[in-house]
Amino acid sequence: MNRPPLFLYSCLCFGFAFFYVPIISMIVFSFNRSRLATVWGGFSTEWYGKLFHNPQIFRAAWLSLEIALVSATFATILGTMAGIAMARFRRFRGRTLMSGFITAPLIMPEVITGISMLMMFILMAEWIGWPSSRGFTTITIAHITFSMTFVTTIVQARLSSMDLSIEEAAMDLGSKPWQVLKDVTLPVISPAILSGWLLAFTISLDDVVITSFVSGPGTTTLPILVWSKVRLGVTPDINALATVIVLIVTVGVTIAGILLQRQESRREKDVQMALRSGG
Repeated sequence: MNRPPLFLYSCLCFGFAFFYVPIISMIVFSFNRSRLATVWGGFSTEWYGKLFHNPQIFRAAWLSLEIALVSATFATILGTMAGIAMARFRRFRGRTLMSGFITAPLIMPEVITGISMLMMFILMAEWIGWPSSRGFTTITIAHITFSMTFVTTIVQARLSSMDLSIEEAAMDLGSKPWQVLKDVTLPVISPAILSGWLLAFTISLDDVVITSFVSGPGTTTLPILVWSKVRLGVTPDINALATVIVLIVTVGVTIAGILLQRQESRREKDVQMALRSGG
């Protein structure tokens, strides 16, 4: 048995260290007693106490969660519909244009997207009087616009690798197209839909560039708040806030992974039982 060379192990260790050592150091210094984030002054949980008694941070965090939940849900619905259309309808008028619309936000710099969304909202306010001000609504629309493309790509990729004979068999047995979609297609691609929702939620939750263009007074999201504080220098309370976010994300990703794994195992068992009964 050939053992992997030392070079591969070294690259693996370097990659993990490059990503996780800064995060670990940030977590360690969140328990720093000193006001200087890079000078260790002893162990203390003082900054966590100040963090949880800061109403500004809680308002920004709650606003970010509301925007992320709404935008991820609508982006998943629209992205799933677009992904199904692109994967199932190979030829239709405007397919090339629609494919370009889907791909453009993925490769376009966020600064360009933010400026274009800002100009659109300004023109809409002048022409139809809506939106009257920039805030929750404009941020949510902007996040839906650029995050649904990620959902579309994921769903389209999953449908492209799906066995069409399953849907054809369901239709041969008398199912209507909408029944096939509800009972066959959506359950099979549900892991991709959930993955798209999680990705859209994450993208919306940590966006800074686009949000800074389409937000207004009184609508400061958590990433914007953190960015404004970091510009004046990193402090231990920022480390504490980042540690809490890392903990929440870790728990969420772990739960989502367990649910996806269980769902995939259940689907494989159903397929095996169907094959046995058919044999």
